[in-house]
Amino acid sequence: MAKFHIKKDDQVIVLAGADKGKTGKVLKVIADKERAIVEGVNMVSKSTKPSAANPQGGIVKQEAAIHISNLSLIDPKSGKATRIKIERDGKTVKRIAKKSGEEIK
Repeated sequence: MAKFHIKKDDQVIVLAGADKGKTGKVLKVIADKERAIVEGVNMVSKSTKPSAANPQGGIVKQEAAIHISNLSLIDPKSGKATRIKIERDGKTVKRIAKKSGEEIK
């Protein structure tokens, strides 16, 4: 399985597609499909049947997965897109923003 630079709860910016420039928090990473679900990005309408949770049924807006190559981490200092470098200190792994040199938590 591939390793990704993006993890759950990271702040990301969309680099390509209809939602280019939007930012949000990663809700889920789907590793085998190389996709991520980002809060408020790539919204789709989905028809739902009436259920106990939603007795009315109808059309629900929800986030769809977006390819990881179209996402970039946000630099904690500047708020712009950045690449990362990995620093290993024994077993500890740190992700460092290339633009500011600040650690991404």
